[in-house]
Amino acid sequence: MLIWVRTTAPWVRVTCILLITAIMVIIVIIALVMSSGSDWDAQNEPIKIGILHSLSGTMAISERSVVDAALLAVDEINTEGGVIGRQILPVVVDGQSDWIIFQEEAERLITKEDVSVIFGCWTSACRKMVKPVVERLDHLLFYPIQYEGLEESSNIVYTGAAPNQQIIPAVKWFLDNRGKRFFLVGSDYVFPWAANAIIKDYLEYLGGETVGEEYILLGSTEVDDVISKIVAAKPDVIFNTINGDTNLAFFQGLTSSGIDSDETPTVSFSIAEEELRSLDPELMAGNYAVWNYFQSLDTPDNHRFVENFKHKYGEDRVVDDAIRAGYLGLYLWAAAVESAGTDDVSKVKDSIRGQHFDAPGETVYVDSENLHTWKSPIIGQMKPDGQFGIVWKSETIIHPVPYPVSRTRSQWNRFLMTLYNKWGGAWANPG
Repeated sequence: MLIWVRTTAPWVRVTCILLITAIMVIIVIIALVMSSGSDWDAQNEPIKIGILHSLSGTMAISERSVVDAALLAVDEINTEGGVIGRQILPVVVDGQSDWIIFQEEAERLITKEDVSVIFGCWTSACRKMVKPVVERLDHLLFYPIQYEGLEESSNIVYTGAAPNQQIIPAVKWFLDNRGKRFFLVGSDYVFPWAANAIIKDYLEYLGGETVGEEYILLGSTEVDDVISKIVAAKPDVIFNTINGDTNLAFFQGLTSSGIDSDETPTVSFSIAEEELRSLDPELMAGNYAVWNYFQSLDTPDNHRFVENFKHKYGEDRVVDDAIRAGYLGLYLWAAAVESAGTDDVSKVKDSIRGQHFDAPGETVYVDSENLHTWKSPIIGQMKPDGQFGIVWKSETIIHPVPYPVSRTRSQWNRFLMTLYNKWGGAWANPG
């Protein structure tokens, strides 16, 4: 900025120069104050996070409580001062049990709501629709459910079990303890199909036998044909990968057909304490589930977790594996943000590797290579009160292996693409 002052009086020229200098100094000071104020606001405004689960539709029976778990963790972290001195602001979205809506809402949360991370999805069909969104936008998803594996992504932290932490140990234990003849039944989408492929591989390897394999559309209550086939096959064990409220009709059908849990137990991979609240616990008693956590674990930290959850949501509420995974995911992310000193996604993605959290039941670690968590598989037997008696627990925490070694990675990928193409470019049977 250059100003010429035309006058013959030296004192006038000096005065004008001093005045102009003072004005410029004031302008600089104002700019600095506004800039520092803007930085202060940015450093103290809440960190927005997305919570994307089904609050309606067939999967709401399972997913609503995972939202509750995430919000409990948010409250606890905020009460302790937040993350890097900032409060967490959750944006809760209903995926409506529809994988297309999950994909659309994931993109909206990132591009419109400007969230720093997404916690969400239950079915693998939904996760596989959200995966390309977080990868394309280089964002971050915490996925809280046990699943079929056959996947890795630098944009997803898997806080549920990989196959070697749930499915494969279950095959071995029930083969050793309940018989060799297995009937496989699941919902008609990618998780049950892939899980059953893994189960069949290991049954063959260990000397078991698959005597039937059937699928039911997600949300369907038409189970009579499947029940008839189970009765005819006379299996020693039923492995159940049905998701959502179809389980209501399925277990009612088993009981009506005279299948008794003492003689032919059903082993579920997606039924836990929360789902039993919607089923008849006395009807279900004697059957099994395989997870990495049960509410009945007798440890001081677990007692505190259960008490805190009930205090917030009511004494009639329960916790389960997916609820704990939804809860601990918030704490793992918060630890990564603190370690990075920022909620910037690219930096958090780096700092999440190797993070750990003293979760209810046991310490959970994020594997630095595949972003799955180290876990101990547990087999529980359903009791009439809606809880589980623990019948077996791994003696050691198990390293996650997303791709079972029964086939090569390329073989598993071809298997998945065959399913995808069979369903017309989708990860579930569209019916």
